[in-house]
Amino acid sequence: MKNVKLLLVLMAVTLIAVSCGPKKEKSLKDASKLVLYYSQTGNTKAVAEEIATKLGADIEEITMVDPYDTAFQATIDRCMQEREQGIIPDIHPIKADIASYDVIFLGFPVWFGTYAPPMQKFLLSTDLSGKKIVPFCTFGSGGGESSVKDLRQAAPDAIVLPGYGVRAARLEAMPKEIDNFLKSSGFLEGKVVHLEAFSEPHDVSEEEAAIFNAAIDGYPMLHAKAKTVATRALPNGEEYLFTAEDLPREDKPDMPPAGEIRVFVTVENNQAPVFTKVIR
Repeated sequence: MKNVKLLLVLMAVTLIAVSCGPKKEKSLKDASKLVLYYSQTGNTKAVAEEIATKLGADIEEITMVDPYDTAFQATIDRCMQEREQGIIPDIHPIKADIASYDVIFLGFPVWFGTYAPPMQKFLLSTDLSGKKIVPFCTFGSGGGESSVKDLRQAAPDAIVLPGYGVRAARLEAMPKEIDNFLKSSGFLEGKVVHLEAFSEPHDVSEEEAAIFNAAIDGYPMLHAKAKTVATRALPNGEEYLFTAEDLPREDKPDMPPAGEIRVFVTVENNQAPVFTKVIR
């Protein structure tokens, strides 16, 4: 009888130990996911929908109480005025229960080197402690890195994972890039395209300078001269990482240059050179 009692006690202790032990964390594939985004022109919305579709995730759009004008210059003017006055525009309450999701994909356009004001309002009004955050963004030339830095400061208790960014002018490349990004990040299974490291940088040749100039030609907010370059192979071409000197803009001579910048350029399938992002 004593042996039976002892056995029952040991079983009870074992069950308590198991139930009180550390819980196994869900994999990224099994985690509950929400794609939450703000989009003014539809570019960020396209990325958000692609991510939600591939993951089968819930999706919601952040909307403003007083939306920005659809015209580019009107939006810029209002945004500049709000920044000068310290105004952060109001957004409608989020319908999704943020607390019920393990991973939140946060999408936004980059304005003035960081996430657009509606995303700033969301971050100020929402507790993301302990959540895994995957940022994604669209931009004219760059700003993904600086946006993520600001995001980490705004949500210091969240776990900010590597994100994805794409130029608005390159949206046609986005679905393929998103597929590889989600696979390489552990959200989807499948073959991943791994790129080799860039070569050691060297002074640009005349041919490489021509590639750089062709890539930035026609983009009014980028006026620079290539100094050095590193390269690496792509599945269908080559990628260049230029270090360049930012030059004064002819249309805005009073705007000081950014100094040294990095410009990523791809040349695929014998197509014209295209710059993918700028890091200032």
